[in-house]
Amino acid sequence: MRNILLSLISVIIVLTTACSNRKENKHYKSNPEALLQNAYIQLPLGSVKPEGWLRSQLEAQASGLTGHLDDFWPDLKNSAWKGGTGDSWERGPYYLDGLIPLAYLLDDERLKEKVRSWIEPILASKRDSGWYGPLKNTDRWPLAVANKVLMQYYEATNDERALEVLIHYYQYLHKAVPDWAGKEWRGVRAMENAVTAYWLFRQTGEEWILETIASIQENSPDWTAYYERFPWDSAAVADNKIPLNWKEDGLTAHVVNNAMAIKYPGLWYQQSGDERFRNAVFAGIEKYDRHHGQAGGRFSGDEHLSGKSPDRGTELCAVVEYMYSLEELFAIFGDNSLADRLELLAFNALPGTTTPDMWAHQYDQQSNQVLVTSAKRAWSTNGDNSNIYGLMPNFACCLANMHQGWPKFAANLWMASNDDGLAAVAYGPCKVTAMAGKGVKVTITEETDYPFRGFVKLKISTPEKVKFPLYLRVPGWADSVSFNYKGKNITADAGSTVKLEEKWEDGDVITFRLPMSLRFETRFNNSVSVLRGPLHYSLRIDKKYRSVKLNYDNYGYMGSTDWEILPESDWNYGLLIDPVNREKGFEVVENEITEYPFADRDDMVWSEETGKYSLWNRDAAVIINARGMKIPRWGMKNNSADLPPASPGIPESNTELIQLVPYGSARLRISEFPAVDVTRIETMIR
Repeated sequence: MRNILLSLISVIIVLTTACSNRKENKHYKSNPEALLQNAYIQLPLGSVKPEGWLRSQLEAQASGLTGHLDDFWPDLKNSAWKGGTGDSWERGPYYLDGLIPLAYLLDDERLKEKVRSWIEPILASKRDSGWYGPLKNTDRWPLAVANKVLMQYYEATNDERALEVLIHYYQYLHKAVPDWAGKEWRGVRAMENAVTAYWLFRQTGEEWILETIASIQENSPDWTAYYERFPWDSAAVADNKIPLNWKEDGLTAHVVNNAMAIKYPGLWYQQSGDERFRNAVFAGIEKYDRHHGQAGGRFSGDEHLSGKSPDRGTELCAVVEYMYSLEELFAIFGDNSLADRLELLAFNALPGTTTPDMWAHQYDQQSNQVLVTSAKRAWSTNGDNSNIYGLMPNFACCLANMHQGWPKFAANLWMASNDDGLAAVAYGPCKVTAMAGKGVKVTITEETDYPFRGFVKLKISTPEKVKFPLYLRVPGWADSVSFNYKGKNITADAGSTVKLEEKWEDGDVITFRLPMSLRFETRFNNSVSVLRGPLHYSLRIDKKYRSVKLNYDNYGYMGSTDWEILPESDWNYGLLIDPVNREKGFEVVENEITEYPFADRDDMVWSEETGKYSLWNRDAAVIINARGMKIPRWGMKNNSADLPPASPGIPESNTELIQLVPYGSARLRISEFPAVDVTRIETMIR
């Protein structure tokens, strides 16, 4: 009864605060009036297709681990989710959560056949109770992931059986006794079920679904209060008070739980209408940055939250889950800072923790990562193998879960607006096909090399003239952007959204250039990070890959290899910055973007044709020439780069030319540089 009353109260709040004359998209299902209206509507899977370098990136993923993992990894090859005798918990659903969008974004028949080999047994597993999946599984947590799998599959195929399974499972949850203990994964991540539940409500309009969500919200851990008080701050790090355990308090400090949970208050905001829940989301992001923030948009956690110093790691699962949370939150709030953060993660932290061919990944990445080995490091709770690039360094969860990052990002580049228009969420080469205006199917082709270059061209294809609005985001770091179309020019400020409402014709073109001036960010110990557009830049360190054998079987399948990466040049450089003209002494060189967009010279790349690895001999897409100075006293500690000396520092050696490459192209890197006081240097190379 308490849960039903909570649901009814939340509906009353929404109905009394909602605007009675709100616009509703005629073509895509948005929140019904029982919920607050969201800023944008996520398009069905397959509406956005990658082009250019982004397609190359997804094709590399399809040729790498994602496209082959269930061919040889026993946990997937023999998975109980597809009728085998193997793993029956989260690994099968995690894998499908990335495989499905990848298959349908690329329209890859081989991958679609893989999807069918999984989905058919899952659909056939539905029981009368509403439960589904392997008989051995009695835990709700993997079903929370499987729900998202079926949601995406339905959007891609319109297979009504998937919708039926979801309806019956949520009916089971509606009737069942709440079981969301905070000491269990199913409890601490309980509101992950709300992602699919709200989608299901948009499909069916069934009020009992809102009652189910209200019950989950009421009976699971209170992440909203967590973000309001945030117990695991910098003081907790300094005083060693972060609970490094797997009990109820430790699970609130677990990095992946945090990356998932940041969306939970936002999800509930749709139903509650209470600004407290909106505020909790943005307070949480700000507190992550202030207490645990790292270069590339991520926050630390190796495996528990671990502070701001650049030797700290971040688990790959946390990167892809944070991205997914931001994609969901942007649809709800439409706040451009969320899309800015999404791009930072997608273009830096995501590629930085995999090899360019996507045959290997890290468990933990570091901002200052100068040695990739199994040597002991000062992780909070992770094992010594955690920053190896390989098949299964540390736990296997990231091997199963990493696959969602790129395809879900590509799928969410565009969304629909409530007034029958389209909105550019993040930028990248792609093609969106969607219904707009009074019901015309239009295609917008986005031609761009962003984030490596700033120019963007949008070309509209339509069978007839059609009036609809286009919403184009201006990144928060861009001072202003001029949009050119139909002989007009509109200038918009940083962080704003420009609305272009016209009667569009076939062949209409919109062009704009996002400014790519250098920016400098102050970080740990007053160190400096260099950014250009949404890309962080890191010291280019000469490197050598060395194949190693970890304490598990890497199965020797195609390109599956475990790599140490060793430095072959010095890394302990401070960065020279002129305090009057900070861009002085920096030279940007733009190179060809290759089939491996985040590769750099001397990376190892697998060739399926030859069945061998070869040394990549082409430069990163962008190189920045800069001036640096070695800092002899800056060395190693616990097999990582020691904390950068406090800045600004005094000169200790001669000025040298150094090179910076995108963070995502640097398997070895310094991303937080000590700043050298150039006013005390008598002779500089100019």
